[in-house]
Amino acid sequence: MRHQAIIDIYDYWNRLRGASDAPLKSQIEPSSLGNLLPSLFILEKNDDLGAVTFRLAGTRICDLFGRDLRDESFAELFGDGHADDIEATLLGAMHHVIPTLLNATGYSTAGHQATFEIIVMPLRCENGCRARLLGAIAPSVTASWLEIVPLDFLALDRSRLLRDNPEQNGGGSNWPYTAAAEPPNGLSAVLGRMMSSLFSGAAPR
Repeated sequence: MRHQAIIDIYDYWNRLRGASDAPLKSQIEPSSLGNLLPSLFILEKNDDLGAVTFRLAGTRICDLFGRDLRDESFAELFGDGHADDIEATLLGAMHHVIPTLLNATGYSTAGHQATFEIIVMPLRCENGCRARLLGAIAPSVTASWLEIVPLDFLALDRSRLLRDNPEQNGGGSNWPYTAAAEPPNGLSAVLGRMMSSLFSGAAPR
């Protein structure tokens, strides 16, 4: 994690959860988040659409893509070959209750590009279900065209699970494992193996 907004929201999530694996969604207090709010989003597992979709998206995020993202699939923000793997990553973060950090590059139709940090962190419902994620997206560097020229799509560069319990890592010494995205040829299969390895604790091949 390098961007201060990503660090701040992760610290906030950690403070809220205390000794629990994830905080309750009712614990999120928008008034305490101040200038982080425009960069935040909440995702939910939408069974009707069969996808993890935006429930809420901050104004800065909507400006990045030039539209209101409510009810849109988060994974569909990513280019061809990435969406299925991003969807699996989100569902894995919910099911295993592990926050996940993504590094991605965004591309505009005008030929611009910029790198981003994206974090997703699980939230608990009152009945114990885990079907929502609190997240944030922040550019790695400031660019004058961002929020003016909309992004067309994101491409995954790498991902990392933010486990803080060594036993979650299978006791291995190679954690945190950072996986770099592979070239487009065979990308879906490579990323599928990558995410399977991350969530199982096994070493990727």
